[in-house]
Amino acid sequence: MKQDADLWLVLLLCGAVILPADSFIEGINDSKKVSEKKRDKLYEQIISEAIAWSVGIVDEKEIDRINILNATKKALTMALEALAVKPEIILVDALRDINTLGVPYTSIIKGDEKIYSISSASIIAKVTRDRIMREYDKLYPEYGFDGHKGYGTAKHISVIRECGICDIHRRTFVKNFI
Repeated sequence: MKQDADLWLVLLLCGAVILPADSFIEGINDSKKVSEKKRDKLYEQIISEAIAWSVGIVDEKEIDRINILNATKKALTMALEALAVKPEIILVDALRDINTLGVPYTSIIKGDEKIYSISSASIIAKVTRDRIMREYDKLYPEYGFDGHKGYGTAKHISVIRECGICDIHRRTFVKNFI
């Protein structure tokens, strides 16, 4: 289980994956340490090899309503609910006090860097989020979502200051920039 835990201004996603015990896909690492092109290839390999995989998505309005930590926990539970197979144990990157639907879990600090399955889930979440952001780019081309994917880059913040916020921006977060 891994949420895409950088500074973002829009969606929050959490990936879940159950891989065979003998799974080994060369290049699996924390999604932030893998190039976009490589992530896309790894994503295809992961989902083709996975016993089950899913993504929980929490939108900007819900993040604003319940806060980023609770939204992360909610996305994790959503991802678990969507799995076609119930896991025996959940390995999660640094979260505690989470609803794992009765499945025991272990929280691992920097788990996305250390644990193969958490890294795999982080890639699923990141690629899914990037694909959604490319679609948002078509709706809001002035914001350049295809380039920064909704992260709080200097360019993105500059565009927010110039154009204002759009429907998919987190109101509680972008207010610091306008």
